[in-house]
Amino acid sequence: MPATPAPIPEYQGMTRARFEAEIVPAGRPAVLRGLVADWPAVRAADPIAHIVERANAVPAEIWAGAPEIEGRFGYAADFRGFNHDRKLATIAQLADLLVRQRGAAQPFSLYAGGVPLAKHLPALLGEVPMPLLEAGRDMLVSLWLGNRTRTAAHWDLPQNLACVIAGRRRFTLFPTDQVANLYVGPVDFTLAGQPISLVDVEAPDLERFPRFAEALAHAETAVLGPGDALYLPSLWWHAVESLDEIGAMVNFWWRDGPDYMVTPLFTLLHAAYTMKDLPERERAAWRAMFDHYIFGDQGAPMAHLPEEARGVFGATTPESVTRLRTMLARSLD
Repeated sequence: MPATPAPIPEYQGMTRARFEAEIVPAGRPAVLRGLVADWPAVRAADPIAHIVERANAVPAEIWAGAPEIEGRFGYAADFRGFNHDRKLATIAQLADLLVRQRGAAQPFSLYAGGVPLAKHLPALLGEVPMPLLEAGRDMLVSLWLGNRTRTAAHWDLPQNLACVIAGRRRFTLFPTDQVANLYVGPVDFTLAGQPISLVDVEAPDLERFPRFAEALAHAETAVLGPGDALYLPSLWWHAVESLDEIGAMVNFWWRDGPDYMVTPLFTLLHAAYTMKDLPERERAAWRAMFDHYIFGDQGAPMAHLPEEARGVFGATTPESVTRLRTMLARSLD
């Protein structure tokens, strides 16, 4: 029998001071019960209607799948495409489709994720304050809206506070180091930017994916209801199942790194291009190089040089970023 995921630690009455001093530095997920229970959308008699009233007519991308996929968006069998279509619709049009399918035995799977509030729901943006984050910090606030869908396990680069407005959601989380046990799909052909696990978390095929049993031994899970929030550290794998006919959630995304940083996924792809097929002896040598310059614990690798001679390991300036980007672009010509 595969292991049962452990419960995600839960907290009540979370304050910004405690969040900044304890939760974020720990680098572990945390369920924050009732954190956004006072949002008008959460308290509304009809949360979906409340959201629609604050949406504009700017179309957003929605994913639509046949009843046969049972809410599990993913790849086509040959991995050359996906098992769903992507269309443009307003928030009101999507909500209308969701409402009209209530009570259907086999509804079409409908979902819009990562919809920026500033672009599509500016009137809602002022109604969803996040007390745990500094108001002026650089962050993306986005909406998830759909029916009973199952999002495959994936990671996100930013940190995330996922706040449930309507419907219940089950989160199943895996530490980053379980990547080898999650049977991840293509890294350079993804559904939405991040690679996804091919395993159905709710009904895993352990004959096809035997190492997933080990991933489950390290998994954590929780069911969130309206008003609850989940803190997700960067790069934690998470699968999400929407348990009710219609669900809505607002996400707050932010990074602690400087503004010029882009996703290290590009580094991984570049390494696949330049290092994957090297002889083992050379790859081992490059591992030592990366440990020294990037991942090592021997201090600053260029500390023995004057600041002005440290190149990319010196102080970062707009000019040094432009110079490095130009050099990297030329290397791919």
